[in-house]
Order: sequence, then C-alpha cells, then structure tokens
Amino acid sequence: MNSASVSRWSRFKVPVAVLAVAGIFGGAVVAPLAMPSAPADAESMAFQQRIHQEFVPNDAPEADLVYAEVPAEISQDEQRRVKAEEEAAAAKKAAEAEASPKAAAAPPKYTGGGSPAEWMAAAGIAESDWGYVDYIASKESGWNPNATNASSGACGLIQANPCSKVPGSGYDPVDNLRWANGYAVGRYGSWAGAYAFWTSNHWW
Repeated sequence: MNSASVSRWSRFKVPVAVLAVAGIFGGAVVAPLAMPSAPADAESMAFQQRIHQEFVPNDAPEADLVYAEVPAEISQDEQRRVKAEEEAAAAKKAAEAEASPKAAAAPPKYTGGGSPAEWMAAAGIAESDWGYVDYIASKESGWNPNATNASSGACGLIQANPCSKVPGSGYDPVDNLRWANGYAVGRYGSWAGAYAFWTSNHWW
C-alpha cells in the first residue's frame, strides 16, 4: 500500500464513520417517532370493525330495550328545555290520539341488513364525521336500529324521541341517521359539536 492510497483513505475515514454513526442513530431516533401507537391502532381497528359489522336482528323484542344513562347534573336551562320538549311531545301525542280514533301503530322494526358504514353513507353523512356518529350511536343504541328506550319510547340508532319525529321510520337506520344528521347540524352546528356536547353531558 503506498502513501498516496493511505492518505486518501485517511481523508475519507472520518466522514464515512460520521455518516455511518448518523445513519444508525438517526434510524433509531426516527423509527419510534414514525411508529403508530398501539392504543391508537387498537381503537382504529375497533372502530373499523364496528362500522363494517353486518346487522342481524335480535330474536327477542326485550333484547332491543335500552336504558338511558342518567346525567349527573343538568343545568336549570337544560332542565326547562327538556321539560318543555317533553310537554310539547306529550301534547302533540295527545292531540294526534284525539284526532285519530284508532291509535297509530308503532313503526315496524328493521329486519334488513347492512352495516353502519353503509347506513351513514346512504344517509349522506360525510365520512369525516363517522367517528362522531359512531361514538353517539354506540352510546345511544349500540348500533341496533331496533333499540327502544325502556322508559321514554325513544327509538332507533340515535334514539329519536318521540319515534314519530323521524320522517319515514324511526327504526329504519338510514331514515334515523338522516334525521340525526339534520338534528346534529341544526342544534349543535356539526357532528363535532354534537360529540362535544354528548361527552360533556352524556346525552344530546
């Protein structure tokens, strides 16, 4: 080996060593930052599984009953609003019963198939809102289109109360979600707003 080749190697030895060390440590530093977290992956997988699960109706009607969570505290304004809505709904129901000699039958239960993802798409809900809808529907009905509140009679995926306020059928998941979309946007400005209210109050 002559002195010229040794001096060339000496000149490149330090930069090559620095690059090698930087590559090793750089990869070690970047890799953890690039890896998704396990809880986020598990949550995302559970969400995808829920919204793509095919619906199968329950055999027993009792299996469709849901029991509402009672919020710990409701402001006086909200109590007055809820009471006024309940009184208006009761008055409307009484007036309808008076006007009609034969009481209207409850809407038929949903026996079709489909999945929450298909229902949300058919109801025209933006895919970017599906996470919010999933959260509320999971809490309200467990994604059961035939869910019926044991005490109030609220029905469907999003628990419309009274059930008759849903154009079409309160038990039809697409009708229920179309109505809920209008309610979420009209009352809370968006599904994100509805979600924020639900997480703070445990109802909407």
